[in-house]
Amino acid sequence: MTTPPAARTAHPAVTPESVDLSVEIGPLRLANPVMTASGTAGLGLEMEPFWDLSLAGAVVVKTITKLPRRGNPMPRLAETASGLLNSIGLPNKGIDHFVDVVLPKLAGKASCLVVNLAGGSVAEFAELAARLDGRPGIDALELNISCPNVEGGNLPFARDPTVVERLVAQVRRATTLPIVTKLSPNVDDIAAVARAARAGGTDAISLINTLLGMSVDWRTGRPGLGTVVGGLSGPAVKPVALRMVYEVVRNVDVPVIGIGGIVDADDALEFLTVGASAVQIGTAHYRSPDVVPRVVEGLRERLAAAGRRRVAEQIGTLRVG
Repeated sequence: MTTPPAARTAHPAVTPESVDLSVEIGPLRLANPVMTASGTAGLGLEMEPFWDLSLAGAVVVKTITKLPRRGNPMPRLAETASGLLNSIGLPNKGIDHFVDVVLPKLAGKASCLVVNLAGGSVAEFAELAARLDGRPGIDALELNISCPNVEGGNLPFARDPTVVERLVAQVRRATTLPIVTKLSPNVDDIAAVARAARAGGTDAISLINTLLGMSVDWRTGRPGLGTVVGGLSGPAVKPVALRMVYEVVRNVDVPVIGIGGIVDADDALEFLTVGASAVQIGTAHYRSPDVVPRVVEGLRERLAAAGRRRVAEQIGTLRVG
């Protein structure tokens, strides 16, 4: 009996196990597009009781600075409707402790390890990058340019495109590692800042960092945070994050990593649809420490159900008009 043409050309059903989740972000190739966001997963080692670090596309460690930092006064966290305010203040033991104590324990456990850096000056960013260049186990650097700019006053580096370009360019000269520049949403023109980072030589952009916000208890007259104003994260910021990712993808030729309010695979797929090449998960760790492997598995299931054989087929599929 002759096999009907339709039967000969039909594709077998896509199974979750067969979905290719690998993505490319500039020179980085990740096994899947799900990364931890700096801060909420600590140095990565804190997640080991909950899941194997190799299951993430990349592990991004909390911000490392040149000298140890105690962080901001308490309280540092305040819950809000569908979100979380924080004013942690980048507490860490400094670059020496990270290189000598943490990195030997962490190297090789993640399929891709990204170190988040913050400096008080452009030169300090470059100094930190040079210190980590060539260190075994480090795959990329992420620049936290939302910290205060000591050189120019009390504004974050991220608000001035000229400073951003100069900062990234100096880091580029100091390291051979891929650079991801993490942008603040608290700017007038996010695409202009992204263009500046690209001009400086960044390999990718991650966004968004937290939105400025505050909370208050009217009964006591006290603010929710010790610093009064802090950064808002969680599901409440996702619409803003999606819009900013879309703007950068549409206007700047640079790979984008989407961040903001991702708690499940559907959230991650929304960012991929608007053009992000990968995503980072942050605040959701406080509710579900195993959120990363759950989102990875959820991506496989949802993409298979949609007939997608590769996650790359979903990236940038937004239909407008």
